[in-house]
Amino acid sequence: MARIFGTEIPNEKRIEASLQYIYGIGLTTAQKILEQAGVDADIRTGKLAEEQLVKIATVITSEAITIEGDLRREQQGALKRLTSINCHRGQCHKRGLPVRGQRTKTNARTRKGKKRTMGAAK
Repeated sequence: MARIFGTEIPNEKRIEASLQYIYGIGLTTAQKILEQAGVDADIRTGKLAEEQLVKIATVITSEAITIEGDLRREQQGALKRLTSINCHRGQCHKRGLPVRGQRTKTNARTRKGKKRTMGAAK
């Protein structure tokens, strides 16, 4: 398996799909990276030469694409900021409720978890 920035990417898939195993790189970003590196998107990852992998890595660093640990750290910082300033979104994150304005009287079971009955049971 090839390694780019500490992430193992599968050899049997096309490089366009393999790059998406890196956290922070989606389809369009992968296409842009391959275009700038001058690598054909249809080549399997296992068939790539070492210098092609190095080109891909240099394009990612030169374009300042935030990936892996840096991106996760950035997102955690944004959540901490929201909770520390006590805004509505921060409070919803803290309580485990839907953040984007959905209703919670019914539905929202994915965020709220298993249903718990309130009140006295007969």
